[in-house]
Amino acid sequence: MSKIIGFVIYNLIAKHMPMSYSKFNFGSKYIRRFCSKLLLAKSGKNINIEKGASFSSRLEIGNNSGIGYRASIGGKVIIGDDVMMGPDCVIYTQNHEFERLDIPMNQQGVQDEKPVIIGNDVWIGGQVTILPGMKIGNSSIIGARAVVVKDIPDFAIVGGNPAKILKFRNTESVIHDKVN
Repeated sequence: MSKIIGFVIYNLIAKHMPMSYSKFNFGSKYIRRFCSKLLLAKSGKNINIEKGASFSSRLEIGNNSGIGYRASIGGKVIIGDDVMMGPDCVIYTQNHEFERLDIPMNQQGVQDEKPVIIGNDVWIGGQVTILPGMKIGNSSIIGARAVVVKDIPDFAIVGGNPAKILKFRNTESVIHDKVN
């Protein structure tokens, strides 16, 4: 029953309230957080769900993490602690079947769900797309508009379509660059 109440409050009211950081937000951050406690499979402490976000009730989100403005998250997704997500991100857990050539693709159904796992301390830039089954390593950064088609290792900074590793956050050159 609580999932139904959370769903109704979120979709009729909270989803459409102002951004959490706007001057007149009317407590939208706290109302969306309350709905997440009722609706989600797991909802950590101090989370932030921005205006217009759509997500499955099977979502698990860790402490101090956020879902970006107008993000769309389908199916089973596990988000760790301290994750930042930019606006308009899309996370898929299923794709269409397309193997057969004798039947149109729109009649072949969908593939089995492949959950997405996002580690701790991850920054996901705006308009990022993450495909089914991907694992995003701890302390990684995914640049804006990247399309993630392969697993991302810990501390990687990736960008592009398809996303490629640009460098690692924990190498000497990155530390040296911060000093200069």
